[in-house]
Parts: sequence; C-alpha cells; structure tokens
Amino acid sequence: MTKKSDKKYWETVPLADMTKEQWEGLCDGCGKCCLLKLEDEDDGELTYTNIACRLFDDTTCRCMNYTLRKMMVEGCIILTPESLPKTQAWLPKTCGYRLVAEGKPLAPWHPLVSGSPDTVHDAGISMLNATIPEYEVAEENWYDHAIDEEV
Repeated sequence: MTKKSDKKYWETVPLADMTKEQWEGLCDGCGKCCLLKLEDEDDGELTYTNIACRLFDDTTCRCMNYTLRKMMVEGCIILTPESLPKTQAWLPKTCGYRLVAEGKPLAPWHPLVSGSPDTVHDAGISMLNATIPEYEVAEENWYDHAIDEEV
C-alpha cells in the first residue's frame, strides 16, 4: 500500500503544466502587482507606490476588468509561465507566482495554504483599502506616494 503524498499541486506541478485554475490559484489576491512602481534608471531598483492601476478596486483587491485589462491599460502585463521569468523582479517577494518559481513555500496566509481568501488581508499583506487610483495623481508627483514595500 502506497502512502498518498502530502504535497500540494504547486509543489509538484511545473508552472508550465498547471491548468488555468491551478495557475490562477497561485494569486494570493494582495493587489501589489497592480501598484505603480518607479524604476531607478541607474541601478534598476524598484520603488513601490500606493498608486494603483485605474482598473484596480482596492475594496476587493481585484481588477475591475480582468479579461480586457491588457487592451484597456497600456503596459499591463499578462502573467504567464512564459512571461514570469521576465517580470518576476516586478512581483513582491511574497507573491505566490514568484515563490513557486523560486522553489520556495507559499506563506501561511496564502489562500491555498490557509483555505481562506481573507487571510492575505488579515495578515496585512494586501492593498485592501490602501491605494489611490492613478488618475488622481499627476505623474510628476508619483515619488510623493512611495511606500516602504520590500520587493
């Protein structure tokens, strides 16, 4: 009799082999990928702001038009197993996609681990009710909205 593995799909299934549902499940719902980031031209260092993409709803931490976001927002990146290596540095260190790609475990508050989508908010990880829409801030003032977010 063989013992059933205690490993979860994100620990055993390669990113490129995940189903759409498995892939989408890696998102913890923090909303940080929808924040505008400033990149230092000299060293490439990223600075997060509390300014969110115009489609981000910070009352739900979800995109208001997820299906059409790429057509509606210039520069929006559709995260896929193929695009992840090029965009990984732009994702927060707590991001499920980034952690799995780096062979690291998901955080205890991640919904796949905790079983609840609320734990990311309860842990203070998400941008729930913490952003300003991009259309409310002039680009020259973005630096005024830098936040202390480790990436």
